[in-house]
Amino acid sequence: MFALSLTEDVELRPLEPWRAEEFLAHLDRARTHIAPWVSPSFLVDDLAGARAVLQRYADLWARDAGGIWGIWRRGELVGGVMLVSFDAARGVCEAGCWLEPAGEGHGLVSRAVGRLVDWAVRERGIHRVEWRTKPDNTRSIATARRLGMRHDGTLRQVYPGPSGRIDIEVWSVLAPEWRGFRSDAGEHRVE
Repeated sequence: MFALSLTEDVELRPLEPWRAEEFLAHLDRARTHIAPWVSPSFLVDDLAGARAVLQRYADLWARDAGGIWGIWRRGELVGGVMLVSFDAARGVCEAGCWLEPAGEGHGLVSRAVGRLVDWAVRERGIHRVEWRTKPDNTRSIATARRLGMRHDGTLRQVYPGPSGRIDIEVWSVLAPEWRGFRSDAGEHRVE
């Protein structure tokens, strides 16, 4: 197994199905905080559901179509990043994230997503990395901006929600922009 160091006390690791108990405990800590921002299918409340979520991403990884990684701070799972979709043939992927309150304020998501984008662009030849978020998710939008993404537009009323249909903003960074962004700013730009 690999662990990628993000800071002195933070690691990015694969979030595999065998970690379902740890993932469920993390979701129990994060549930209320992330509920407005993530898909209801992600917010499972039992061990079988936690295994199913992680297995879905393991299956995506096996098909080269997505993946999920956890962020561990001082040995505790506090959030994660994912490739919601990944299409190497088209050169397009969508990145996503979530974080419990204990992980906020340390630049963990920006670092982790930055590593993911860098890998997708430099290692896998992805041309366009997308980031989708609700228009009122200011923290997510701030992350997109820190990562050098641009607002492409808003998909109006694209998904059903508990109080009616919801809008989704689409942000993106293209490979040439990412390479320039990273070489101009270095690793510290995404902290």
